Amino acid sequence: MRMPRTLARTALAAGAVMVLAACGGNPTAAPAGDAGGPEASGPTEAEQLYEEIAGLSGQERRDRLVELAAEEDGLNLYTSMNADMVDAVTEAFEDEFDIEPSVYRAGSETVLQRILQEQEAGFPGNDVVETNATELMALQQEDVMAQCASPERMEEVPEAGKYEDWVATRFNLFAPSWNTNIISDPPEVWEDLADPKYDGQLALELGDYDWYMALTDYWLEQGKSQEEVDQLWADIVDGAKVVKGHTVMGELMSAGQYGLASSNYTYIVEAMKASGAPLETQPYVNPVIARPNGGSCMKTAQNPATAMLFMDWLLTEGQEVLAAAEATPSTAEIETEIVAVDGQKLLDEGSEWSQRYDDLLSGVEQVSD
Repeated sequence: MRMPRTLARTALAAGAVMVLAACGGNPTAAPAGDAGGPEASGPTEAEQLYEEIAGLSGQERRDRLVELAAEEDGLNLYTSMNADMVDAVTEAFEDEFDIEPSVYRAGSETVLQRILQEQEAGFPGNDVVETNATELMALQQEDVMAQCASPERMEEVPEAGKYEDWVATRFNLFAPSWNTNIISDPPEVWEDLADPKYDGQLALELGDYDWYMALTDYWLEQGKSQEEVDQLWADIVDGAKVVKGHTVMGELMSAGQYGLASSNYTYIVEAMKASGAPLETQPYVNPVIARPNGGSCMKTAQNPATAMLFMDWLLTEGQEVLAAAEATPSTAEIETEIVAVDGQKLLDEGSEWSQRYDDLLSGVEQVSD
Protein backbone atom coordinates (compact mmCIF):
# COMPACT_ATOMS: atom_id res chain seq x y z
CA MET A 1 0.00 0.00 0.00
CA ARG A 2 1.30 3.43 -0.90
CA MET A 3 1.25 5.67 2.14
CA PRO A 4 1.65 9.46 2.23
CA ARG A 5 4.43 11.04 4.21
CA THR A 6 3.61 12.72 7.48
CA LEU A 7 4.23 16.36 8.13
CA ALA A 8 6.65 15.79 10.97
CA ARG A 9 10.30 16.29 10.16
CA THR A 10 12.14 13.01 9.82
CA ALA A 11 14.00 12.14 13.00
CA LEU A 12 17.71 11.81 12.42
CA ALA A 13 19.25 8.72 13.96
CA ALA A 14 22.78 9.96 13.48
CA GLY A 15 24.70 13.19 13.11
CA ALA A 16 24.54 15.53 10.16
CA VAL A 17 27.52 13.97 8.41
CA MET A 18 25.87 10.54 8.43
CA VAL A 19 22.60 12.00 7.16
CA LEU A 20 24.31 13.79 4.29
CA ALA A 21 26.27 10.68 3.40
CA ALA A 22 23.04 8.69 3.26
CA CYS A 23 21.49 11.33 1.04
CA GLY A 24 24.50 11.52 -1.23
CA GLY A 25 25.06 15.15 -0.28
CA ASN A 26 28.29 17.04 -0.77
CA PRO A 27 30.01 17.30 2.64
CA THR A 28 32.17 20.16 1.39
CA ALA A 29 29.22 22.41 0.60
CA ALA A 30 28.65 25.51 2.71
CA PRO A 31 26.31 25.04 5.68
CA ALA A 32 22.84 26.52 5.51
CA GLY A 33 23.74 29.03 8.19
CA ASP A 34 26.10 30.76 5.75
CA ALA A 35 23.03 31.80 3.77
CA GLY A 36 20.84 32.43 6.78
CA GLY A 37 19.62 28.87 7.33
CA PRO A 38 16.41 27.76 9.03
CA GLU A 39 17.80 28.49 12.50
CA ALA A 40 18.73 32.07 11.60
CA SER A 41 16.57 34.97 12.70
CA GLY A 42 15.00 37.18 10.05
CA PRO A 43 14.94 36.57 6.30
CA THR A 44 17.70 34.56 4.68
CA GLU A 45 19.94 36.06 2.00
CA ALA A 46 17.94 34.13 -0.56
CA GLU A 47 14.66 35.56 0.71
CA GLN A 48 16.09 39.06 0.58
CA LEU A 49 16.98 38.54 -3.06
CA TYR A 50 13.53 37.16 -3.87
CA GLU A 51 12.01 40.25 -2.31
CA GLU A 52 14.34 42.54 -4.23
CA ILE A 53 13.56 40.94 -7.60
CA ALA A 54 9.81 40.72 -6.90
CA GLY A 55 9.48 44.38 -7.84
CA LEU A 56 10.85 43.79 -11.34
CA SER A 57 8.96 42.49 -14.33
CA GLY A 58 9.32 41.66 -17.99
CA GLN A 59 12.69 41.91 -19.69
CA GLU A 60 14.13 43.99 -16.85
CA ARG A 61 13.52 41.10 -14.45
CA ARG A 62 14.98 38.54 -16.83
CA ASP A 63 18.08 40.62 -17.53
CA ARG A 64 18.75 41.23 -13.85
CA LEU A 65 18.38 37.54 -12.99
CA VAL A 66 20.72 36.53 -15.82
CA GLU A 67 23.27 39.06 -14.55
CA LEU A 68 23.06 37.79 -10.97
CA ALA A 69 23.03 34.13 -11.99
CA ALA A 70 26.35 34.64 -13.78
CA GLU A 71 27.87 35.37 -10.36
CA GLU A 72 26.49 32.17 -8.79
CA ASP A 73 27.55 28.54 -8.93
CA GLY A 74 24.96 26.82 -11.10
CA LEU A 75 21.67 25.31 -9.97
CA ASN A 76 20.80 22.39 -7.71
CA LEU A 77 17.42 20.96 -8.69
CA TYR A 78 15.54 18.22 -6.82
CA THR A 79 12.66 16.80 -8.85
CA SER A 80 10.36 13.84 -9.38
CA MET A 81 9.94 14.46 -13.12
CA ASN A 82 10.47 11.32 -15.17
CA ALA A 83 13.91 10.89 -16.71
CA ASP A 84 12.98 11.94 -20.24
CA MET A 85 11.16 15.03 -19.01
CA VAL A 86 13.92 16.25 -16.71
CA ASP A 87 16.50 15.69 -19.45
CA ALA A 88 14.46 17.78 -21.88
CA VAL A 89 13.94 20.56 -19.31
CA THR A 90 17.52 20.80 -18.11
CA GLU A 91 19.01 20.61 -21.60
CA ALA A 92 16.74 23.40 -22.83
CA PHE A 93 17.56 25.54 -19.79
CA GLU A 94 21.28 25.00 -20.34
CA ASP A 95 20.96 25.86 -24.04
CA GLU A 96 19.20 29.10 -23.14
CA PHE A 97 21.43 30.31 -20.30
CA ASP A 98 24.61 28.21 -20.47
CA ILE A 99 23.87 26.92 -16.98
CA GLU A 100 23.97 23.14 -16.48
CA PRO A 101 21.73 22.17 -13.56
CA SER A 102 22.86 19.55 -11.09
CA VAL A 103 19.86 17.23 -10.71
CA TYR A 104 18.71 14.85 -8.03
CA ARG A 105 15.79 12.86 -9.44
CA ALA A 106 13.73 10.39 -7.43
CA GLY A 107 10.16 9.55 -6.49
CA SER A 108 8.26 12.40 -4.88
CA GLU A 109 8.31 10.86 -1.40
CA THR A 110 12.06 10.30 -1.63
CA VAL A 111 12.59 13.89 -2.73
CA LEU A 112 10.60 15.07 0.28
CA GLN A 113 12.54 12.80 2.62
CA ARG A 114 15.87 14.08 1.36
CA ILE A 115 14.91 17.74 1.68
CA LEU A 116 13.57 17.30 5.21
CA GLN A 117 16.72 15.46 6.28
CA GLU A 118 18.98 18.09 4.78
CA GLN A 119 17.03 20.96 6.29
CA GLU A 120 17.17 19.28 9.69
CA ALA A 121 20.92 18.85 9.28
CA GLY A 122 21.41 22.49 8.24
CA PHE A 123 22.60 21.49 4.78
CA PRO A 124 21.34 23.58 1.83
CA GLY A 125 21.27 20.78 -0.74
CA ASN A 126 18.84 22.20 -3.29
CA ASP A 127 18.01 25.61 -4.71
CA VAL A 128 14.76 24.53 -6.36
CA VAL A 129 12.26 21.71 -5.86
CA GLU A 130 9.82 20.51 -8.52
CA THR A 131 7.54 17.66 -7.45
CA ASN A 132 4.00 16.55 -6.56
CA ALA A 133 1.44 18.66 -4.74
CA THR A 134 1.27 16.49 -1.63
CA GLU A 135 4.98 16.73 -0.99
CA LEU A 136 4.98 20.46 -1.74
CA MET A 137 2.20 20.98 0.78
CA ALA A 138 4.32 19.14 3.36
CA LEU A 139 7.28 21.39 2.57
CA GLN A 140 5.03 24.45 2.73
CA GLN A 141 3.97 23.51 6.24
CA GLU A 142 7.63 23.05 7.16
CA ASP A 143 8.19 26.67 5.98
CA VAL A 144 11.33 25.92 3.97
CA MET A 145 10.22 27.32 0.59
CA ALA A 146 9.68 30.87 -0.63
CA GLN A 147 7.38 31.87 -3.47
CA CYS A 148 9.68 33.20 -6.17
CA ALA A 149 7.85 32.82 -9.48
CA SER A 150 7.04 35.83 -11.61
CA PRO A 151 3.62 37.29 -10.72
CA GLU A 152 3.08 37.88 -14.46
CA ARG A 153 3.41 34.18 -15.20
CA MET A 154 1.40 33.10 -12.17
CA GLU A 155 -1.55 35.00 -13.61
CA GLU A 156 -1.61 32.40 -16.40
CA VAL A 157 -1.89 29.51 -13.92
CA PRO A 158 -5.42 28.47 -12.84
CA GLU A 159 -6.39 28.88 -9.21
CA ALA A 160 -6.05 25.12 -8.73
CA GLY A 161 -2.32 25.59 -9.22
CA LYS A 162 -1.63 28.60 -6.99
CA TYR A 163 -0.45 28.14 -3.42
CA GLU A 164 1.18 30.31 -0.77
CA ASP A 165 4.73 29.02 -1.22
CA TRP A 166 4.65 27.26 -4.61
CA VAL A 167 3.02 27.29 -8.00
CA ALA A 168 1.98 24.55 -10.41
CA THR A 169 4.34 23.99 -13.33
CA ARG A 170 2.37 21.09 -14.83
CA PHE A 171 -0.69 18.97 -14.14
CA ASN A 172 -1.11 15.23 -14.01
CA LEU A 173 -4.53 14.67 -15.54
CA PHE A 174 -6.44 11.56 -14.51
CA ALA A 175 -8.77 10.40 -17.28
CA PRO A 176 -10.08 7.12 -18.65
CA SER A 177 -8.17 5.74 -21.64
CA TRP A 178 -8.93 2.80 -23.86
CA ASN A 179 -7.62 0.39 -26.46
CA THR A 180 -9.32 1.42 -29.69
CA ASN A 181 -9.17 -2.16 -30.98
CA ILE A 182 -11.30 -3.33 -28.06
CA ILE A 183 -13.49 -0.44 -26.89
CA SER A 184 -15.75 1.24 -29.44
CA ASP A 185 -18.02 3.04 -26.96
CA PRO A 186 -15.76 4.68 -24.35
CA PRO A 187 -17.11 6.36 -21.22
CA GLU A 188 -18.31 9.93 -21.47
CA VAL A 189 -18.74 10.63 -17.75
CA TRP A 190 -17.16 9.01 -14.71
CA GLU A 191 -20.38 7.22 -13.79
CA ASP A 192 -20.08 5.22 -17.01
CA LEU A 193 -17.23 3.22 -15.47
CA ALA A 194 -19.89 1.41 -13.42
CA ASP A 195 -21.63 0.12 -16.57
CA PRO A 196 -21.66 -3.72 -16.62
CA LYS A 197 -20.62 -3.63 -20.29
CA TYR A 198 -17.06 -2.92 -19.09
CA ASP A 199 -16.93 -5.92 -16.75
CA GLY A 200 -13.74 -7.85 -17.46
CA GLN A 201 -12.31 -4.96 -19.49
CA LEU A 202 -11.77 -2.26 -16.82
CA ALA A 203 -8.52 -1.78 -14.89
CA LEU A 204 -7.82 0.46 -11.89
CA GLU A 205 -4.37 1.56 -10.68
CA LEU A 206 -3.36 0.26 -7.27
CA GLY A 207 -2.14 3.56 -5.80
CA ASP A 208 -4.63 6.10 -7.17
CA TYR A 209 -6.24 6.96 -3.84
CA ASP A 210 -5.82 10.67 -4.64
CA TRP A 211 -8.02 10.23 -7.74
CA TYR A 212 -10.45 8.16 -5.68
CA MET A 213 -10.67 10.92 -3.06
CA ALA A 214 -11.17 13.71 -5.59
CA LEU A 215 -13.82 11.84 -7.57
CA THR A 216 -15.68 10.83 -4.41
CA ASP A 217 -15.75 14.44 -3.24
CA TYR A 218 -16.88 15.62 -6.66
CA TRP A 219 -19.81 13.22 -6.71
CA LEU A 220 -20.85 14.24 -3.20
CA GLU A 221 -20.61 17.93 -4.13
CA GLN A 222 -22.82 17.25 -7.15
CA GLY A 223 -25.59 16.07 -4.84
CA LYS A 224 -25.12 12.32 -4.74
CA SER A 225 -25.63 10.67 -1.37
CA GLN A 226 -22.85 8.73 0.30
CA GLU A 227 -24.85 5.57 -0.33
CA GLU A 228 -25.09 6.36 -4.05
CA VAL A 229 -21.36 7.06 -4.26
CA ASP A 230 -20.51 3.85 -2.42
CA GLN A 231 -22.71 1.90 -4.83
CA LEU A 232 -21.00 3.49 -7.82
CA TRP A 233 -17.61 2.41 -6.54
CA ALA A 234 -18.88 -1.09 -5.79
CA ASP A 235 -20.21 -1.37 -9.36
CA ILE A 236 -16.95 -0.02 -10.80
CA VAL A 237 -14.74 -2.59 -9.06
CA ASP A 238 -17.16 -5.45 -9.74
CA GLY A 239 -15.51 -7.34 -12.58
CA ALA A 240 -12.54 -4.98 -12.70
CA LYS A 241 -8.81 -5.67 -12.52
CA VAL A 242 -6.01 -3.90 -10.64
CA VAL A 243 -2.62 -2.87 -12.02
CA LYS A 244 0.38 -1.43 -10.19
CA GLY A 245 1.94 1.52 -12.02
CA HIS A 246 0.57 3.91 -14.62
CA THR A 247 3.12 3.04 -17.29
CA VAL A 248 2.44 -0.68 -16.81
CA MET A 249 -1.28 0.11 -16.99
CA GLY A 250 -0.81 1.64 -20.43
CA GLU A 251 1.48 -1.14 -21.65
CA LEU A 252 -0.86 -3.95 -20.63
CA MET A 253 -3.83 -2.19 -22.15
CA SER A 254 -1.91 -1.65 -25.37
CA ALA A 255 -1.15 -5.39 -25.38
CA GLY A 256 -4.87 -6.13 -25.11
CA GLN A 257 -5.00 -7.60 -21.59
CA TYR A 258 -7.97 -5.31 -20.97
CA GLY A 259 -9.68 -2.57 -22.92
CA LEU A 260 -10.24 0.33 -20.54
CA ALA A 261 -8.12 2.04 -17.86
CA SER A 262 -10.00 4.07 -15.28
CA SER A 263 -7.50 6.78 -14.40
CA ASN A 264 -4.20 6.77 -16.21
CA TYR A 265 -2.15 9.94 -16.60
CA THR A 266 -3.00 11.43 -19.96
CA TYR A 267 0.62 12.28 -20.75
CA ILE A 268 1.57 8.59 -20.49
CA VAL A 269 -1.23 7.56 -22.83
CA GLU A 270 -0.42 10.33 -25.32
CA ALA A 271 3.24 9.30 -25.39
CA MET A 272 2.33 5.66 -26.06
CA LYS A 273 -0.19 6.72 -28.69
CA ALA A 274 2.50 8.80 -30.42
CA SER A 275 4.67 5.65 -30.53
CA GLY A 276 1.93 3.75 -32.36
CA ALA A 277 -0.01 2.14 -29.51
CA PRO A 278 -3.76 1.72 -30.23
CA LEU A 279 -4.72 3.93 -27.30
CA GLU A 280 -6.95 6.95 -26.90
CA THR A 281 -7.98 9.23 -24.06
CA GLN A 282 -9.98 11.91 -25.89
CA PRO A 283 -12.58 13.19 -25.80
CA TYR A 284 -11.94 13.50 -22.09
CA VAL A 285 -14.59 12.55 -19.60
CA ASN A 286 -16.10 15.54 -17.86
CA PRO A 287 -14.61 16.64 -15.52
CA VAL A 288 -10.94 15.73 -15.67
CA ILE A 289 -9.32 15.11 -12.28
CA ALA A 290 -6.13 17.17 -12.10
CA ARG A 291 -3.28 16.85 -9.62
CA PRO A 292 -0.84 19.75 -9.74
CA ASN A 293 2.90 19.27 -9.82
CA GLY A 294 4.78 22.42 -9.03
CA GLY A 295 7.93 24.11 -7.98
CA SER A 296 9.43 26.67 -5.68
CA CYS A 297 12.69 28.17 -4.50
CA MET A 298 14.23 27.25 -1.17
CA LYS A 299 14.75 29.79 1.59
CA THR A 300 18.26 28.37 2.00
CA ALA A 301 19.12 28.41 -1.72
CA GLN A 302 22.82 28.98 -2.34
CA ASN A 303 22.04 30.13 -5.89
CA PRO A 304 18.83 32.13 -5.40
CA ALA A 305 19.02 34.22 -8.58
CA THR A 306 19.49 31.09 -10.68
CA ALA A 307 16.63 29.47 -8.81
CA MET A 308 14.34 32.40 -9.66
CA LEU A 309 15.56 32.39 -13.24
CA PHE A 310 14.75 28.69 -13.54
CA MET A 311 11.24 29.08 -12.11
CA ASP A 312 10.49 32.07 -14.35
CA TRP A 313 11.80 30.16 -17.37
CA LEU A 314 9.86 27.00 -16.48
CA LEU A 315 6.64 29.04 -16.49
CA THR A 316 7.47 30.67 -19.86
CA GLU A 317 9.67 28.92 -22.42
CA GLY A 318 9.78 25.83 -20.24
CA GLN A 319 6.05 25.31 -20.69
CA GLU A 320 6.66 24.49 -24.36
CA VAL A 321 9.40 22.05 -23.35
CA LEU A 322 7.02 20.31 -20.94
CA ALA A 323 4.35 20.12 -23.63
CA ALA A 324 6.81 18.56 -26.07
CA ALA A 325 7.58 15.96 -23.39
CA GLU A 326 3.84 15.08 -23.35
CA ALA A 327 3.23 16.82 -20.00
CA THR A 328 0.27 19.15 -19.45
CA PRO A 329 1.74 22.61 -18.78
CA SER A 330 0.09 24.56 -15.99
CA THR A 331 -0.55 27.51 -18.29
CA ALA A 332 -2.17 25.40 -21.04
CA GLU A 333 -5.87 25.68 -21.83
CA ILE A 334 -7.69 22.42 -21.11
CA GLU A 335 -10.92 22.09 -23.04
CA THR A 336 -12.99 20.50 -20.30
CA GLU A 337 -13.94 21.13 -16.70
CA ILE A 338 -11.13 20.50 -14.21
CA VAL A 339 -11.52 19.24 -10.66
CA ALA A 340 -8.27 19.55 -8.73
CA VAL A 341 -7.08 17.09 -6.13
CA ASP A 342 -7.19 18.96 -2.81
CA GLY A 343 -3.54 18.88 -1.80
CA GLN A 344 -4.14 19.99 1.78
CA LYS A 345 -6.88 17.43 2.30
CA LEU A 346 -4.72 14.72 0.79
CA LEU A 347 -1.94 15.68 3.15
CA ASP A 348 -4.20 15.76 6.21
CA GLU A 349 -6.33 12.71 5.40
CA GLY A 350 -4.15 10.73 3.00
CA SER A 351 -3.71 7.71 5.27
CA GLU A 352 -7.47 7.39 5.69
CA TRP A 353 -8.17 7.64 1.95
CA SER A 354 -5.33 5.28 1.13
CA GLN A 355 -6.84 2.68 3.48
CA ARG A 356 -10.32 3.20 2.06
CA TYR A 357 -9.03 2.70 -1.47
CA ASP A 358 -7.13 -0.42 -0.39
CA ASP A 359 -10.31 -1.78 1.16
CA LEU A 360 -12.25 -1.03 -2.03
CA LEU A 361 -9.76 -2.98 -4.13
CA SER A 362 -9.45 -5.85 -1.69
CA GLY A 363 -10.11 -9.10 -3.52
CA VAL A 364 -9.91 -7.56 -6.99
CA GLU A 365 -7.73 -9.50 -9.44
CA GLN A 366 -4.29 -7.95 -9.87
CA VAL A 367 -2.68 -8.08 -13.31
CA SER A 368 1.10 -7.84 -13.71
CA ASP A 369 3.41 -7.60 -16.67
